[in-house]
Amino acid sequence: MRSLSHLLEMMQQAWSQVEGSISEVDELTVTVPAKDWRAVALYLRDSLGFEQLIDLCAVDYSTYGQVNWQTDAAVNEGFSRGIFDFERATAAENDEVEARFAVVTHLLSIAHNQRLRVKVFCEDNGFPVVDSVCDVWAAVNWFEREAFDLFGIAFAGHPDLRRLLTDYGFVGHPLRKDFPLEGQVEMRYDPVQNRVIYEPVSIENRVNTPRVIRPTEYLGAV
Repeated sequence: MRSLSHLLEMMQQAWSQVEGSISEVDELTVTVPAKDWRAVALYLRDSLGFEQLIDLCAVDYSTYGQVNWQTDAAVNEGFSRGIFDFERATAAENDEVEARFAVVTHLLSIAHNQRLRVKVFCEDNGFPVVDSVCDVWAAVNWFEREAFDLFGIAFAGHPDLRRLLTDYGFVGHPLRKDFPLEGQVEMRYDPVQNRVIYEPVSIENRVNTPRVIRPTEYLGAV
């Protein structure tokens, strides 16, 4: 049985730009350049035995590393800062991250009893796009459509790239970090027009502050 370190070594010998790391729980994650993704996918399937695609998802790194809910030393008055501390988040929105969107694929090799996580960063933050691998693993079809719908990542060569979870007239991509919490439009049934109509959002964004009651001796210990 080949080891994960041997698997990483084989990938890097074939593709020098591939980066990888093995976690403390024996999980191998590799990062593949977007321009090489489809070729690497074929190599993984045909040469390294990863015949099955388990999952594909996307990540928005625009707010990566921001922690507004640091409550290690907080007591019952410390939670509101996580709700109203928008200054840092707003400033971060104006800073262009080097690579905002990534496509993450999980693969399984039944023959070698190994799993592999492959991460591909989109080169253009304004119009994120990577190659589709529908012709490599047919199961990825709906996963790529989901990532397109929720993150706005286009998959070049996809045979039928349409929204999957949102409505046809939906505006924006719900899992992007800059998508408003209250949404952008709301829908209701109009009995006069006898149809569903879309309107601008009329509700106010409301965030409830959790109230934590701790025993007196606990607060004294802090």
